[in-house]
Order: sequence, then structure tokens, then C-alpha cells
Amino acid sequence: MAKTSELYNSVVVSTRIRLARNFADYPFPNHLKDVKAAREIVKLVAAGLSHTETFDLFYMNSISDEKAAFLKERNLISQDLLGHRSIAAALVSRDESISVMINEEDHIREQYFMRGFDLRAVYERIVGIDEIISECIPFAYDDALGYLTACPTNLGTGLRASAMLFLPALTRRNLMRRIIPELTRKGLVVRGAFGEGSGTEGELCQISNEVTLGISEDEILEVVEQMVKTIVEFELRERERMLAEEEIALTDRILRAYGTLTNCMRIDLKEFMVKMADVKLGVALGILGGDIPALDDLIVDMRPANINRLNGSLLNQAEQDVYRAEYAGKALRGMELLTTKERNALQARSEHCTGGI
Repeated sequence: MAKTSELYNSVVVSTRIRLARNFADYPFPNHLKDVKAAREIVKLVAAGLSHTETFDLFYMNSISDEKAAFLKERNLISQDLLGHRSIAAALVSRDESISVMINEEDHIREQYFMRGFDLRAVYERIVGIDEIISECIPFAYDDALGYLTACPTNLGTGLRASAMLFLPALTRRNLMRRIIPELTRKGLVVRGAFGEGSGTEGELCQISNEVTLGISEDEILEVVEQMVKTIVEFELRERERMLAEEEIALTDRILRAYGTLTNCMRIDLKEFMVKMADVKLGVALGILGGDIPALDDLIVDMRPANINRLNGSLLNQAEQDVYRAEYAGKALRGMELLTTKERNALQARSEHCTGGI
């Protein structure tokens, strides 16, 4: 039986805290027409954070569309940031755990990512970044309303606490409909893997708070933490039921997915995500061996802009499908996901079908 932490990490892909902030002495980005002032903000923030760790600075009007797509696929920048290219920039830590978007909807969108689930640790880390930035330029703050933001939905704490969850059992059994009303009642929301407006893929969804005003940071962390734990436990119970009730069909689907991914000549992103969800579930259930974080890394690497970066040149969609099949197949074979039990079972079936020849 897997350890509790391993079971939780088979559901929670990552934790993220995001803070929205604006500076008192500058117009909000939607009214910031002075490019010189916008660059001043970027330089002040970059200078302040240069004493913490190494960041790469990207000006949105200086990077290629392909580089922008690469950063977006890795959740390091948003579409809204790209909408303000003339004044926007991003600071990204070398390990990609920290991203500070500058002059997006707000002057600052600070975010910190971590594998697994630990909201408190992530919050403490991003607060350290927040304090450093506040020492560079005073934040726009009101004693009654809290941090002032461009959109009223971020007013108050400006805090979004979220967890990315892998929920194949709840998704396939159509049980998310039971969860959503309770999330809404507690001021939480479900979004796709790329946040607001994005659809679900790979049976991933993002749970985060929607309410930021009239509630403290600690209260936000507490409600998200408790609800995520509830969902994780629900998902784990349903996985056990699904395996008990559908073991042969489920194992067949997982092995077919593995077989396709390790033997196909080409595969598009949509089919790849479906098959990878099956393989991840196989690892989570112990039908396959392997490491789920390594599979999550492979999923990110096989997105279009990431493929182009790995390849070193631009590929069209058909070429990407061929590259994805070859790269992912080799990577999965190298992970040795087939357990001894499954390898022996496949060998026995093969010998049975060929009459032992």
C-alpha cells in the first residue's frame, strides 16, 4: 500500500500562490500610457529581486511569438500579459518556481509554484518576494479595502491559492457535479489547467479561491486546504472502487494507452493527453510502475512550443506529431513503467496466443 503522501501526490500535481499588487504612484496598467514609466517599474522590481536569486527578465515586446508561447505553456506568463506587450515584462527564476509578471492586468502578479501540496510553504515563500517588492515601490493599499486591484474580484488580499489536481476517477464517473456546488458555497471555483477561460485536458483541473475581500489570507489558505483534502480523499476512494469494479477493462485501457504511446509513429496533442492520463492513472493504481512527476514533466515538454524548443527549430503540426511520438515513446520506454507482474502477464498472454512457439 502506498504511503499517504504518495497517494496525495498522485492527485495533487502542484500548488500555486498568486498575489496581485499595484503601485501607489503609477496609473494602473490599463491607463499606463507612458512607456518610460512602465520600464521604470520593471527596472525597480528587477533591481529589488536581483538580491534574492537569479531571474531571467523577458520584455514582452522583445521576445518572439514562439518564446512567448513557450513561457505560456509552462504557466509562467498569461495571455493578459501578452495583451500589454508594449509595457509588459516577466521575471522568471531559473528553476521556474517563481514568476513575477509586470504590467499585466495589475502592476504585479507574483506567483510561486511547488510540486505536491503545501499551501503554507508556498505562501511563506511568495510573501518573502512580496515584501522585497514592497520595499522598492509602495503598494496601493486602503485601510478599509485592502490591496487595490484593477479587477474587483482581486480586491482585498489580492491572494489566489490554488492546487492543480489530477482527477480521472471523479471525471470519468461524472462526480465533479457533486463537488462544484460545495466549492461555490465556500467561495471556491474550478478552472482548467491554464486558469480562467481554459478547458480541462488530461483530466486536470485547478481549484482556487474566488473570494479575496472580507476574508484574511489565513482563512483563504484554510478553506482551500480543507477542500482540496476533501476532493483528494474522494478521488482516492473512487479510484479504489473503479479498480475493484472494472479491473480488467481498466487494466486493458491503461496497457493499450502505454502500447500506443511507446509504439506509434505520430500522435497529436489531444490524443497524447488522453493516453497520458491513462498511463498516469496506471502508475497511481500500481498497474504500472514509474514516477508521476516525470510523466508530468513529459506532458509539458510535449506541448507545441516546448517541442519546437527541444527540436531547436520550428516544426509544423504534422512534424510535431511525429516528433512527439518518437520523443515520448523513447522517454516512456526508458522509464520502465511495466511492472514485473504486467510484463510477465503480457509474456504469458503472448505465448498463449502463439501456442508457445
